[in-house]
Amino acid sequence: MEKEAVNAEQDAQAAYETFVKDSNADIEAKQRDITNKSESKATAEMDLTQAKQDHAGVMTDLEQLASYAGSVHQSCDFIMKNFDIRQTARDQEIEALKQAKAILDGMKV
Repeated sequence: MEKEAVNAEQDAQAAYETFVKDSNADIEAKQRDITNKSESKATAEMDLTQAKQDHAGVMTDLEQLASYAGSVHQSCDFIMKNFDIRQTARDQEIEALKQAKAILDGMKV
């Protein structure tokens, strides 16, 4: 009976040591996992910060381009609105120059 108690105690001690060893290994694995995930989180936060900065820069560029497009649109509208009038005036000026040239060609001295 004493021998059985000693054997049972030894078995219990061995089981306890195995449990502690397995628990410590599990704790170390979990701590490594926490460290890896913390590093991943830090990297993701840096990427997010960079993405937000890039987004802000792109939005600024987009606003500037929209403003530029508006100013170009106004100048194009002016050109399109006055194109026919300016073309007619230019044609009249060319015709007047042709007439003046013809007159001057006829005045040979």
